[in-house]
Amino acid sequence: MSGDPQDVPPAVPSDSPADVPPDVTALRRRLAEFAAARNWQPYHTPKNLVAALSVEAAELVEIFQWLTPEESARVMDDPGTAHRVRDEVADVLAYLLQFCEVLDIDPLAALAAKIDRNEQRFPAPDPPAP
Repeated sequence: MSGDPQDVPPAVPSDSPADVPPDVTALRRRLAEFAAARNWQPYHTPKNLVAALSVEAAELVEIFQWLTPEESARVMDDPGTAHRVRDEVADVLAYLLQFCEVLDIDPLAALAAKIDRNEQRFPAPDPPAP
């Protein structure tokens, strides 16, 4: 990849309205249909999916591995690197959603419940006295 912005595909597919993001349910359904059309369900066990998720997360880490904190904060400024970051984020999310599908986990409900628990475990500090 040359890094030329013309080489970078749009962040939103051209057949999707830019102002309407896809919802998690629709993405889960699309991923399930994609796997079914290729007869991949036998391979989509929790063990295999979590292993693939780990690999994809490591590929995302690899992009940032030797960057300084300042460079990492500017990673999306380079179109080629930004494209790689978006692709790896998509891979991580795809495997996470497929993992949730197989185990019948609602990822948004799981996240909301975890935030609730964290708010109890780690209360915000009281504001400083005037």
